[in-house]
Amino acid sequence: MGVAPNIRDTFLELQMKKAFRYVIFKIEEKQKQVVVEKTGATTESYDDFLASLPENDCRYALYDFDFVTGENVQKSKIFFIAWSPATSRIRAKMLYSTSKDRIKHELDGFHYEIQATDRSEVDLDELRQRAH
Repeated sequence: MGVAPNIRDTFLELQMKKAFRYVIFKIEEKQKQVVVEKTGATTESYDDFLASLPENDCRYALYDFDFVTGENVQKSKIFFIAWSPATSRIRAKMLYSTSKDRIKHELDGFHYEIQATDRSEVDLDELRQRAH
């Protein structure tokens, strides 16, 4: 499975320029590559991000999580999320599972990885716990 040429550039825009709050990637089976499906504006909320994840299909995503430390310092951590809901097709789960290392290689520089099969595993509290 290949990776679209703009994936690395999109990641760098999120990481360095803070151009997006999140990026969602999907596998285009006909093109045999991972492509950018959607980018979320910096003004979008975590609920907007969650609403962008399909109920019955797999996706990869990056989320730029802003938080304030106990010392009152503003920080940001980038999460890589492998979204594979239990209700998705077995073929999709297999495709996303076998392609994960390839896209992670292109997205070198994220801080944390979450493998999620339902919404509770990508709850905002889960991100907060890992970021601190």
